[in-house]
Amino acid sequence: MAKKSQEIKTLIRVQSWSVDEQRRMLNQLLDREQTLIEDGHRMDRQLIAEQQVAAADPSLAGFAYVAYAKNHRTKRDNLNTLLTALRAEIEQQRDALAEAYRELKVLEEVKKNWHKAEQAEAARRDQIDLDEIAQNLHRRNQELV
Repeated sequence: MAKKSQEIKTLIRVQSWSVDEQRRMLNQLLDREQTLIEDGHRMDRQLIAEQQVAAADPSLAGFAYVAYAKNHRTKRDNLNTLLTALRAEIEQQRDALAEAYRELKVLEEVKKNWHKAEQAEAARRDQIDLDEIAQNLHRRNQELV
């Protein structure tokens, strides 16, 4: 049983590493998502600034604004497409993390059950030893009487 206990400890260490790795990957994806969201906000603020410039002098900036607005729309659509794909990847990573965590919990439960079985086996052996001692004492007392 001790060998099994050592093996399960090794499996738990490996699975813990896997859970940590899955968490790191998820955090990287979430950081990337946040960066893209911030890029979108920055682009929107720039659009508003360009709109204000164009509104202040429509004759001079009006033509340039139209091209800028089309370019902005294209970039925003690309950004939204990237965000959609990234969010799907994040969801997959969350599922992978949940699965790795479930596997870790199963291994920990197995370890706990094996530990209980080891304790029960040790208690059983101790009880057998005590019973044998008691029988020997009883036999000796019976021989003396």
